Amino acid sequence: MPERVHLPVVSSAAGSIDAQGHRRRIIPADVSGRFARLRTLTFALLIGLWIALPWIKVKGAPAVLLDVEARRFFLFGLTFNAQDAWLCFFLVSGAAFSLFYVTALLGRGWCGWACPQTVFLEGVFRRVERLIEGSREHRLRDQRSNHGVRVALRSVLKHVAFIILALGVAHIVLSYFVSIPKVWAMVHKSPLDHLEAFGWVVFITAALYGNFVWFREQMCVVLCPYGRMQSVLLDDDSLIVGYDEKRGEPRGKKGTTTGDCVDCNRCVVVCPTGIDIRRGLQLDCIACTACIDACDDVMDRLKRPRGLIRYDSQNGLAKKPKRVLRPRVYLYTVMMLVGATVLTLSIRKRTDFEMNVRRLQGAPYTVENGEIRNAVDVHLVNKRGEAAAFDFSVEGPPNVTAMIPVQHALVPSLGNVHVPVFLTMPTDTYTGDAPVKVKAVRTGSNPPDELAVTLTFLGAKK
Repeated sequence: MPERVHLPVVSSAAGSIDAQGHRRRIIPADVSGRFARLRTLTFALLIGLWIALPWIKVKGAPAVLLDVEARRFFLFGLTFNAQDAWLCFFLVSGAAFSLFYVTALLGRGWCGWACPQTVFLEGVFRRVERLIEGSREHRLRDQRSNHGVRVALRSVLKHVAFIILALGVAHIVLSYFVSIPKVWAMVHKSPLDHLEAFGWVVFITAALYGNFVWFREQMCVVLCPYGRMQSVLLDDDSLIVGYDEKRGEPRGKKGTTTGDCVDCNRCVVVCPTGIDIRRGLQLDCIACTACIDACDDVMDRLKRPRGLIRYDSQNGLAKKPKRVLRPRVYLYTVMMLVGATVLTLSIRKRTDFEMNVRRLQGAPYTVENGEIRNAVDVHLVNKRGEAAAFDFSVEGPPNVTAMIPVQHALVPSLGNVHVPVFLTMPTDTYTGDAPVKVKAVRTGSNPPDELAVTLTFLGAKK
């Protein structure tokens, strides 16, 4: 028989991984305190804002609408189309620099307070789970029992509630891409009438349900690239949630001549990722502050000062001088200011209307009945959130005659029109290629919006 391979055994559990390398099911205990109350308020504000954005109107359009199908995008009063996709570079790079900046100053404050994974898991799904299945002690007792009918019913109710919540979140996500009225209309029709949207809702619902019912903290520990970058983004002066080892050690029960930590393990059982914050800074820590509230509560009961576990930097916890302003903060500040300046200038220079002229397919010019003819197509794009009317005209040499079948055109919001223009010149007056300017003036604008493109009238001498 082949030799049996023995896998290495970890000496002790680390976060959500047990001593054998298997995942431990994390059931955090309830915690209350100043940070818990502040996080609850923060979660409520963020979720409320997220739900409200598709409903809020700014200049007649939703505050945020990413209509991919129609290739039109509304963002807090600004309108964009597919030709503005290059601006996404500033959006992505700006978000990255903002995360770097926040991390350098506040550590993983984003993860514990504003990340959607944390906001919905801790602010919605785990609260519903506690409401249905009870506290940590009740759930652990149920796990040790034979899973009676009452436990099974509670489990079924929880899963039904999670599916309903995931469906609600999926429909709100869809409203960011098709608008609230369209989502409402889709809900009242058969899924066969909008299979693509229905498919996306099913996919998002399944992903959210699987994430919040099973994957949970593994999203932060395993998949999230931001969490993996902490070792290079943090330094000894970054604000973290940490344990004051000098004050807390050696651990011992109340009444003994030891440090302030009584080894009650309360900071461990409230942690949503299952770590022991007393081991120092760890990848799994998302700075949720649950351990701070738990420890402060114990210290209050023991009539000892709060802050054994607290927000501080590694230098602060080691009783070393602390710095807020340091080289990397200066660097990130300069990079953010440069990025913001470039973005502002790019948006200011961005035009609401664009016009270009191209020649129709075929020969660049034709000669017929003693005349040289050039045929071109004028393409006018409207990037505004409302329709705009334009008058077209041509300026050129006196021997050039222009025929514009559509001299007045209404360009729809975030739409475009094509206007053909035919230019003719008698062959006996042709002395060489000549510049011709095609103009489009928006009617009713003050000052007038005028677009002009100069092309070359082509021909050949006899």
